[in-house]
Amino acid sequence: MRSHTPRLFEVLLTASEAYPALEREFMLAEHEILASFRVFDPWTKLRSQAAKRVGQIWFDLLIDTLDRGVQITLTISDFDPVARMNFHIHSWNCVRAIYAAAELSKNPHLLKVTAAMHPASVGILPRLLLWPRMIKEINTSLEDINQKPPAARTDILNRAPYVRPLVRYHGQKLAARRFPPPRLYPVTHHQKLAVFDDSRLYIGGLDLDDRRYDTPNHDRKASETWHDTQIIVDGPVAREAADHLREFQRVVRGAKPTKTDFLLRTISARRAVDLPFMSPKPVVSEIATAHREMIGRSSSLIYLETQYLRDRTLAKQLARRAKEASGLTLIIILPAAPEEAAFGNEKSSDVAYGEHLQCQCVDIIRRAFGARVFIGSPVQQESAKSKGRASLYGSPIIYLHAKVSIFDGVDAIVSSGNLNGRSMCWDTEAGVTTTTPQEARHLQTRSFKHWLGDTADEALFQQETACSAWSKLAKRNAGLPPEKRQGFIVPYAEDPAELVGRNLPGVPEEIA
Repeated sequence: MRSHTPRLFEVLLTASEAYPALEREFMLAEHEILASFRVFDPWTKLRSQAAKRVGQIWFDLLIDTLDRGVQITLTISDFDPVARMNFHIHSWNCVRAIYAAAELSKNPHLLKVTAAMHPASVGILPRLLLWPRMIKEINTSLEDINQKPPAARTDILNRAPYVRPLVRYHGQKLAARRFPPPRLYPVTHHQKLAVFDDSRLYIGGLDLDDRRYDTPNHDRKASETWHDTQIIVDGPVAREAADHLREFQRVVRGAKPTKTDFLLRTISARRAVDLPFMSPKPVVSEIATAHREMIGRSSSLIYLETQYLRDRTLAKQLARRAKEASGLTLIIILPAAPEEAAFGNEKSSDVAYGEHLQCQCVDIIRRAFGARVFIGSPVQQESAKSKGRASLYGSPIIYLHAKVSIFDGVDAIVSSGNLNGRSMCWDTEAGVTTTTPQEARHLQTRSFKHWLGDTADEALFQQETACSAWSKLAKRNAGLPPEKRQGFIVPYAEDPAELVGRNLPGVPEEIA
């Protein structure tokens, strides 16, 4: 819904801009903070000088906020203990540390923090098929835990509530229980947002921990880069986001969601009967709907930044619009490789399936748009010291995690949702649209200048010429020494993904 009323619209690129802004909002809050993050690590360093006056880490800022009488309700995502045991353990460690901060404050009763597992689980039939793999996954995760002293292992079992039912002692070591087949929880709360006094909303793709800290210069090691986009807005969307945060845990269990006019969401719920299903029951898919509608009315330039491009439905929507609108061009910015493949040398079937789907989406789009599409990846302006998927065209990659979609410089979406089936249909996601063309243009200008530099040629910014100008610049950059390139963008390379990509027939595309 478009409004002509001016509102706060603060664009925050990378954590070096976003984290100080989040600290500021915590310090300005007067009554209540509602928040939900996939990761919220209280040991994260404080970055602003104002916040550092109360301490060095977020643990200290939480104490200060509670001391001022501000109520905090925080949801941290919990993770499937079979496939993501380390994430599950870390979430519960964070919850306990945050409660410890509350106990050190003057008002511990004002804090409520939850590690929330999405209740949708895989039905018994697919679980039986996956049973041997689940046992292997658990035993692999236990390898690191078994290296710890016995007291530390016991402490982990006491702190991580869903690990203990999965394991048994085999001699002095922990091993997976072979019966019964463990439950699998394939869906997560992936949203990243906070609402302050029901009036200001911080939202986008960025969680809170030191791993995700980066600066606009992206001059850290490739494995420490993390480009993301958050925004702060006020007005009706903030009130809708507050209502969403108060109700979403009931909705995923079957309650009817409240209608929104401004907030975009993806919400799914557990099925009443899950016997043959790996998937949850879709409830709300407003982020997907907004993309479909905005694609359908675009005629000059669509610009997309996304961590994953794996939704073949969306790729076909783009392809269909390319045939309808002969003047439509498209720019897509993707990371050169998934984080697991670039920095963890991960070769699992999950990663291979995701790569397969992305190759298919890229192929659909390239066939439809031809020369009217440019797909690029960001790299650092220095030479790589090693080869592999952490480098591209001789430079360390910049890991891109942002979720930004801009249509004709008039409409835009900033959310936690990637352009994959998981974000569009399964995981809990939240985002906003721009309400004026001025907001969309501001977001586009900031995003373009970030990758191209303040002195980039005007053709790179114009709707009619941007696609071809970005393509020419990226090709020129690829042929130059890294230190002599303009900006960060080079062409995206499909070949590495095609080499490792693998289809998994029968597995839902939304899982990748």
